[in-house]
Amino acid sequence: MIINLLINGKLHAIEAPEEMPLLWAIRDIIGLTGTKFGCGVSQCGACSVLLDGQLIKSCSLPVSGADGKEILTIEGSSENLEFLRQAWSDGNVPQCGYCQSGQLIAATSLLDTTENPTDNEIDAVMSANICRCGTYTRIKKAIHKAVTLKNEVI
Repeated sequence: MIINLLINGKLHAIEAPEEMPLLWAIRDIIGLTGTKFGCGVSQCGACSVLLDGQLIKSCSLPVSGADGKEILTIEGSSENLEFLRQAWSDGNVPQCGYCQSGQLIAATSLLDTTENPTDNEIDAVMSANICRCGTYTRIKKAIHKAVTLKNEVI
């Protein structure tokens, strides 16, 4: 089956079984390996992407469910993602880094819908992403820092 995926602004017409998880299409067919496989059961968030602006776990969505939709992965760019990348770097957020692409995409989703999130709003969105290294405090600080960085530009 031919499936059209608009990933990070670029159209990819791929041939794949319609039930293949979107994650494997992104990684194995398209070659964008920043989106990670963590658990495979939609629990850890390492595979998070934005699908038409909505945060989803790509390991559990059949690629056919993304046909014709806009996908943002960690390799892509958006205003909020750029501020978050800077804040992540400034705050030395990652340790092992494995979960960070999913963490950054989840944080992007949050800032896309909430201009200045509270700690509780951050916790509510980010709790769906697991960090084995426990960098949650640094992640929260970096999200607040990204808001500050964005406000300095405006």
